[in-house]
Amino acid sequence: MNDLAPLLTPEGRALLDEVRDTDPAHELAVATRLRRDHPAELVSAALGQARLRQRAVAKFGAEDAARMFFTPNGVEQSTRRSVAAYRAERLRAAGVRSVADLCCGIGGDAIALARAGIRVLAVDRDPQTAAAARANAEALGLAGLIEVREADATEVDTSGYDAVFVDPARRSSKRGRIFDPEAYSPPLSWAVSTALGASRAAALKIAPGIPHEAVPAEAEAEWISDGGDVKEAVLWFGTAPGTIRATLLPGPHTLVSRGLPDPEVRPVGRYLYEPDGAVVRSHLVAEVAETLDGGLIDPTIAYVTTDTLTPTPYATAYEITDRLPFNLKKLKALLREREVGVLTVKKRGSAVEPEELRRKALPKPHGTASVTVFLTRVAGAPTMLLGHPVR
Repeated sequence: MNDLAPLLTPEGRALLDEVRDTDPAHELAVATRLRRDHPAELVSAALGQARLRQRAVAKFGAEDAARMFFTPNGVEQSTRRSVAAYRAERLRAAGVRSVADLCCGIGGDAIALARAGIRVLAVDRDPQTAAAARANAEALGLAGLIEVREADATEVDTSGYDAVFVDPARRSSKRGRIFDPEAYSPPLSWAVSTALGASRAAALKIAPGIPHEAVPAEAEAEWISDGGDVKEAVLWFGTAPGTIRATLLPGPHTLVSRGLPDPEVRPVGRYLYEPDGAVVRSHLVAEVAETLDGGLIDPTIAYVTTDTLTPTPYATAYEITDRLPFNLKKLKALLREREVGVLTVKKRGSAVEPEELRRKALPKPHGTASVTVFLTRVAGAPTMLLGHPVR
């Protein structure tokens, strides 16, 4: 799909409605039938857009995805709606009323900002991506708040806006995912310079794997997860320089660094806590351990152990039933004895692949019981901890 224009015509929109729920397995038959009455290129574009909309449901929800227009890269790289809405609310609460959204993609963040009542200039240099952003603003009734401009983000004057939001490209068609922030497009250094010039606030969306030493001193760094999956990191300017936080959605639940030292190491207790990925990425395991009155099972492993159960949104609790040195034969025998039919394998600090262990330890179910196995290190020794999540 190289051109959205045919899909925006009455014929194109009607065709999109007709193919909306097409099963990919039946695409060929549907295409053959529709080409009797419609141009082949239009039918192909409509079916391609239907596939993209189906994929986009996970990020945008069924109602929005069914009305929006996507490019393949736009589906992959756009922000999940819940994360974009959280970020937009932070800007609104900071008094921001207008934002220059640079590298806007298909408009996911611009939509969230507009729904928060913020006026948006959405900029992207790719013609088809900008066209999708414009079509999405119109499809969702937000064209009055979103101006889409096809331009190079580095050449846009943002002085007339309260805030700047930058989502630089972190993928390359040739190299795939980009890990060096200076290889982003545009580079992180340019984004930081632009953010520092914003009149009220700025937010830069970056990869969650960014090293902490790469965070500018003027920035607040926030790692965000949604449903337990780490989605992104954000550098905030004009908020609280030097602050480190982890935010978990839904909620939101936010944990702020207090600069605590590493937790003490202690023997494995009755409960094992697996901190949320945003907590781990933001280096706030010590803050979670303090709230649980817990310690680490190993100085290099981000598992917290305690003898008491304390509810927390920042970690998942498991009750530990067995502790074994790593030994596949013993594990198989124990699973057989317990009549285990469902085996969940987690690892931290182990070179063993979970799927490989699952296949070897439980080649076929022995019953209906379920067990979680943690492949990890305890006091430096390869160890298997068996247990189950606390509901």
